[in-house]
Amino acid sequence: MADLTQSLLSQVQEAVNNHQALRIEGGNSKAFYGCDVKGEALSLHGHSGIVDYDPAELIITARSGTALSEIEKTLAANNQMLAFEPPHFGENATLGGTIACGLSGNRRPYSGSARDFMLGCKIINGNAETLSFGGQVMKNVAGYDVSRLMTGAMGTLGVLLEVSLKVLPKPAKEVTLVQQLTVNEVLLQMNQLAGQPIPLSAATYYDGHLYIRLSGAAQAVEHAITVVNGEVHDEGHSFWSSINEHTHRFFKSEKSLWRVSVKADASLLGIEEDFLLDWGGTQRWIYTDSNADILRELVAKQDGHAICFRNPADDVEVFHPLTGKLKELHLNLKSAFDPRGTFNYERMYPGI
Repeated sequence: MADLTQSLLSQVQEAVNNHQALRIEGGNSKAFYGCDVKGEALSLHGHSGIVDYDPAELIITARSGTALSEIEKTLAANNQMLAFEPPHFGENATLGGTIACGLSGNRRPYSGSARDFMLGCKIINGNAETLSFGGQVMKNVAGYDVSRLMTGAMGTLGVLLEVSLKVLPKPAKEVTLVQQLTVNEVLLQMNQLAGQPIPLSAATYYDGHLYIRLSGAAQAVEHAITVVNGEVHDEGHSFWSSINEHTHRFFKSEKSLWRVSVKADASLLGIEEDFLLDWGGTQRWIYTDSNADILRELVAKQDGHAICFRNPADDVEVFHPLTGKLKELHLNLKSAFDPRGTFNYERMYPGI
């Protein structure tokens, strides 16, 4: 594996010397996400394998090209899991692509995001240097937490070689309940549920139905069922998988799919053609006939942001535009880690 690492390093060094752009590739399960990238492919496909796994310490370290399914299978054998419940969006999903995209699933508001479970990473930066950040404990950061910075950077700051993550035990019991509610009722209900001492692990609303997942110790779940009420959903596991992996019928449209992030109690925008509320109302999937500027203006009024997650129109900026100090910060980070714009240039934002 050292030979493959050296091969990747040599390819980066050559690209840096020749001022060439590189397009980082893993399993390509999330190639649809973000903007098109020009440049020669830098494949991490063969850079795979679990480097270290200590079930007692709840820590796993693996190379970035390792299949996400392999990670999850290994953890499941020890009754453990990735608590941020990452979506695969395809059987070729890799650990590196998962962390680079920074996507988290149904459990995210209640257990934490991918970034929250990052312990450390090894990367190749834009100067063709191999660097290591973080480690294998939660409190090891002196200065800027670079390993978490790489989460969601879409490969624009460097090539992920290895990732260390904190994992968690699987819950002893899970139950999904369904309630019939109006939109106005559900916004209130989801916020009330989030404030109660119950083992809530997912809450999604679509087509007049609120789906609530309870996960934890058997006694705690049984008690929560009496508090929450609702009909038991016999196919809860497949339902949550369909939301996580976008195989639910809501996601079948070929129209532009918007991912809107707002406060849990924010009202609807009023321009939704169809919508699905996830993460207890803080993540909203929207189809709309309104243009991007109108959508983002309405979202900004609610202190949120909007990403065109799938099928963006040619003239639409995929990620919410950066302004002011935030844009300056992103430009400075790009300059520090990838000064020549070698990696995934403009995958996220113009000029970055």
